[in-house]
Amino acid sequence: MIQLYRPGTSILHRLPAGPKLTGLAVVAIAVSTLAHDVRASSGVLVGVCALYALARMPWRVLAAEVWRLRWLVLVLGGFLWVFVSPIAAWMSTTRVVALILLAGLLTLTNRMGDLLATLRRALRPLGRWGIDVDAVAMTISLVITLIPVVANFASELRDAQRARNVRVGLRGIVPLLVRTLRHADDVGDALAARGLV
Repeated sequence: MIQLYRPGTSILHRLPAGPKLTGLAVVAIAVSTLAHDVRASSGVLVGVCALYALARMPWRVLAAEVWRLRWLVLVLGGFLWVFVSPIAAWMSTTRVVALILLAGLLTLTNRMGDLLATLRRALRPLGRWGIDVDAVAMTISLVITLIPVVANFASELRDAQRARNVRVGLRGIVPLLVRTLRHADDVGDALAARGLV
């Protein structure tokens, strides 16, 4: 698993993981239910970019995160542009990109161990109903962490196909799935070696 944490002294680095996870959940719900016009969805994206500045992340970090999402933007935005409308394409794409960037910022400003400990504490009451709190916390933290990893795999595969002058198409999904599944196996082996599964 790739550790995305970047040490720093910003206010977002010093803020505990709990409020940041709560903020991510609140923003995700608010964006899904309230940001239904161009101004609101654009404002969310600008706000998330401002949080990167507040975290004192170099602009190249934000640019790299956005660059990793370029194919998501093209596919999702293009599909909605053609089949729905340009306005719907802009609103939906900016909301998805903003939430992924926000999740990325969470992993950039928090150590994985802190996120995992916070999730365990928050989910502890579910243990009364026989739910494996450790497994749920580990799953959520892995999902948050692996989103940029899979996006990076897609970017690398796309660049490799272009370097070989291979036409990019649906067959590009197969190598991405293979690489993602191989990475999942490696993560599973690492977790098993540590006695976590």
